[in-house]
Amino acid sequence: MRFAMKTIAVEEAVGTILCQDITRIVPGEFKGPVFRKGHVVTEEDIPVLLDVGKEHLYVYEPQPGMVHENDAAWRIVRCAVGGNLHCSDPKEGRINITAECDGLFCVDEDLLFTLNSLGEITMATQRGNIRVRKGESVAATRVTPLVIEEAALAAMEAAVQRPILQVLPFAQPAIGIVTTGSEVEKGRIKDGFGPVLRARFEDLGCPVHGQAFTGDDAERTAEAIRKFAAEGCGMICVTGGMSVDPDDRTPLAIRLSGAEIICYGSPVYPGAMFMLAYLQGPQGPVPVLGLPGGVMFSSNSVFDVVVPRLLAGQRLEKADICRLGCGGLLKQ
Repeated sequence: MRFAMKTIAVEEAVGTILCQDITRIVPGEFKGPVFRKGHVVTEEDIPVLLDVGKEHLYVYEPQPGMVHENDAAWRIVRCAVGGNLHCSDPKEGRINITAECDGLFCVDEDLLFTLNSLGEITMATQRGNIRVRKGESVAATRVTPLVIEEAALAAMEAAVQRPILQVLPFAQPAIGIVTTGSEVEKGRIKDGFGPVLRARFEDLGCPVHGQAFTGDDAERTAEAIRKFAAEGCGMICVTGGMSVDPDDRTPLAIRLSGAEIICYGSPVYPGAMFMLAYLQGPQGPVPVLGLPGGVMFSSNSVFDVVVPRLLAGQRLEKADICRLGCGGLLKQ
């Protein structure tokens, strides 16, 4: 690597790069670095360095064709960071990346692998396709050495031609809830699913348009689904009756509604008996979700995996559901 290290008088060090932390000690009050390794010395730093007893420094001298770690980090984020993300100023060569809005954090995993395979350039992220909130830390990036060859950054810029990271803001469609079960309709047991879903969708900023109680009649349930779609609901959740018991008719009702069935069953626990379908509405396809009882009782379920992706505008197919198995055993 083309760089030079040498000892130099503090007064001559402006523009050079520190090779070690510079520590300040105030007895009984403070001990810690006043400047970090990799800091580029400025004119204003000279009195501070002299005050801590540093008349000479061990420094890197910039060489043609080499790029400081802070400048290199900015080069990475300009290539790799997409919409609705905020990048901090570099600190010790590292830029931290946070969400600028609530939404779905998306990662191009193949392109991230490509970037991390180049050598001396690194990026670490949260898992993709998860809900994040404004201000939440989602990724960080830096180069490994204090100075990196320009050619390495040029190779990165040639390899990364589209953003690796982005946050997709959530749409806030009206929600229709269809609650099945004769025991709920007749008041034998209190509806527990409706309040849970209302709270979950309120947290996501989605208004609940209405809730229909349809007993165990599959055709009534299907008609309620069609009615909510016709009224402009952007998502419809059907609760209860999702098991394989003979009197659990919800999957049949979703089929009778005319919806296109994507999956019945998912490799996400809680949520194994989940159903996803799409029904044509006035504004386009409307997701219809058959939600099993685990969604009501669990703090983390198939609802939390699938609904944020749908609200971010992703259309999920069967293969997308099948891929949820890795990580599908959810922590509670």
